[in-house]
Amino acid sequence: MPAMTIGRLAEQAGVNIDTIRYYERNGLLPAPQRRASGYREYALADIERLRFIRRSKALGFTLAEIKIRELQRVRRGLKVLIAACPGHGELDACPIMAALSGKTSHE
Repeated sequence: MPAMTIGRLAEQAGVNIDTIRYYERNGLLPAPQRRASGYREYALADIERLRFIRRSKALGFTLAEIKIRELQRVRRGLKVLIAACPGHGELDACPIMAALSGKTSHE
């Protein structure tokens, strides 16, 4: 699925547009890319993030707790990447660079 508008994102994630804007302002959702026209442009990962936030809220977590949990998840992921990095060799073989560029190990 190519990049999508805020309306499409809201529909796919099961939230309303104002909720998406609120989460952006409060750092729960990263600022989106902008088209030349100024319209926001979202990716598939944004759907999953919004669903995660919605499920977490349904379980009783506050937005501040959800933000902390998301950061902890990112930190755990970075620790795994750092542990997998040999610290030398070709840049194309670096697991950290591959993860940051969105490539998988089998590409």
